[in-house]
Amino acid sequence: MGELPDPVAGPGEVVVEVHAAAVNFSDILIVKGTYQVAAPVPFTPGSEFAGRVVEAGAGVEGLAPGDAVMGSTFVGAFAQRVAVPATGLTALAPGTDMRAAAAFGVAYATAHHSLTLAARLVPGETLAVLGAAGGVGLAAVEVGRLLGARVIAVASSAAKRALCLAKGAEVALPYDDLKRRLAAAGGADVVLDLVGGEHAEPALRAMRWGGRFVSVGFAAGDIPRIPLNLVMLKGVTVGGFEIGGWGRRDPEALRRGRAELARLFADGKLEPHVHAVYPLERGAEALAAVANRTSAGKVLIVPG
Repeated sequence: MGELPDPVAGPGEVVVEVHAAAVNFSDILIVKGTYQVAAPVPFTPGSEFAGRVVEAGAGVEGLAPGDAVMGSTFVGAFAQRVAVPATGLTALAPGTDMRAAAAFGVAYATAHHSLTLAARLVPGETLAVLGAAGGVGLAAVEVGRLLGARVIAVASSAAKRALCLAKGAEVALPYDDLKRRLAAAGGADVVLDLVGGEHAEPALRAMRWGGRFVSVGFAAGDIPRIPLNLVMLKGVTVGGFEIGGWGRRDPEALRRGRAELARLFADGKLEPHVHAVYPLERGAEALAAVANRTSAGKVLIVPG
């Protein structure tokens, strides 16, 4: 932890005073140097935040000092102030809970876009979420329910499974004997896999014919190898979602999704679960809570 000069807004940029920042699993990977894209060192980690505009650079319209915003960036959010492109910000209504806003953007965008764009989830289908008690997992439980799906949550502890049920899952399962348990629960049309590792194959084996298996992350640490004969015999489509890649190839689809999510958040139909809040000087502990998978929902860092 150290002192850096206050950032200055360049053309098209906005400086935001950070009121709260959320820890994402991608932040862990970036710090470890194992993320798909490397951050130039030295850097300040943190990719998701909410706060108030301090300065708007040349060419920025619609944002002024004092405006409440939430936003995302590759790195830099675990700080008192951050400079980001204005395109990465969403304006918030006066009185919005900044901590809830900080916990909302990345997790719910990932969940919503992976379910609507990659999985093409439709009402009446059954969705199984692996890693359902994490930030993206809980968001997927909520979003899947709003999209009209029957949701099966898979999580590691009784407390996490209870939280998933409270968030709208119809069934909550442990990981042991996953193929049998998922099959007994009726199987799944869509599997959203946030965990990877040894749990991917049993989940795929319990899928219904013609389903969609969507990989979003590898929280277990291991990238699974899927036997393609299972894909062939079940007629399953295997896909994936990574928000950066989709954003470069179909930014309009992501823009529409963000607008819909902002509306649902403002209407109170989506409510992120905050597991714990850490001051900035204890940021390493916040990262460890997410890395060790001891948290449920989102972990926040609050500067100052």
